[in-house]
Amino acid sequence: MLELRNVVKRFGGLTIVDGVDLTIPDGSFVALLGPSGCGKTTLLRLIAGFLAPDAGEIAVGGRTLSARGAVVPPEQRGMSMIFQSYALWPHMTVEQNVAYGLRLRRVARADVERRVATICAAVKLDTLMKRYPGELSGGQQQRVALARSLVVEPQTLLLDEPLSNLDANLREEMRFEIRRLHDEFRYTTVYVTHDQGEAMATADLIVVLRDGRVEQTGTPEEIYGRPRTEFVARFVGGANVLPGHFAGLDAPFSIRLEDVGLVPASAPHGIAAVDGKVVRRVFLGSARDYVVEAGGELIRITTPPQTDIQPGERVWLTFPPERCHRLEPIPVGGA
Repeated sequence: MLELRNVVKRFGGLTIVDGVDLTIPDGSFVALLGPSGCGKTTLLRLIAGFLAPDAGEIAVGGRTLSARGAVVPPEQRGMSMIFQSYALWPHMTVEQNVAYGLRLRRVARADVERRVATICAAVKLDTLMKRYPGELSGGQQQRVALARSLVVEPQTLLLDEPLSNLDANLREEMRFEIRRLHDEFRYTTVYVTHDQGEAMATADLIVVLRDGRVEQTGTPEEIYGRPRTEFVARFVGGANVLPGHFAGLDAPFSIRLEDVGLVPASAPHGIAAVDGKVVRRVFLGSARDYVVEAGGELIRITTPPQTDIQPGERVWLTFPPERCHRLEPIPVGGA
């Protein structure tokens, strides 16, 4: 189990990680999700031991690895880290790159060959072991980086936006491959990304970060279906955030784009329908994306592609109560 207790990291007068408390169960896959500058990569480097915290502690299995003024070196943490750039040795073959960490640890030659062959087969590189990185595609290079990290049998695998250099099709393929390997080897995985699709597809638990703090932690279903704050509602999957009334109090609520009902003004509608006018319509292939002006708000709606309403037409919008989620009030100052 990986534990972070009130971890703080500052650079100069700027606080990048601000009192993070987090418990990551052994063998789980956790995604640190947030926009650029939210502190997620700094947090990963603190876990890896590349940075020392200014306050707080980081522990694995009850053993303290990081505290102010006392940090266990990265090579003694039982962790492997994969960077955006893959960091492969260009003059080494796939086999040599994968074996590098084992040779540094002076593992017996026969064990090196066995473990390299096993892991290369697991990541589907067994036919490419004599090739050099320059002869591989981006996806294949990513597999080499994964194999090199896994062959040393780490307790914890850390990934820093590992798919950012791949095209869309390869990213989708590799996110499922990373999850498959996690399920096969069951190491604890901490995965940094700004892509909510990657986080939803891979993680058991998503930690949404904002301005160095944990905004919300939960399963993909919880984060998507029950966001606590406006930031989470908008950042993860996209949602409309609208003023509402709950128990006699004014409070914002969120509703996902696909949950808003949209029908032409001439169609039957319920008593809770709101009159609006289509401002924008975009065809996305598998769906249509609308912007409707209603009640002084601009509301986005996603519909099946067969729904076809022209800009300028009047429509009715419905908001199913079970799909509306009350959000925490925004603190004074927006903190």
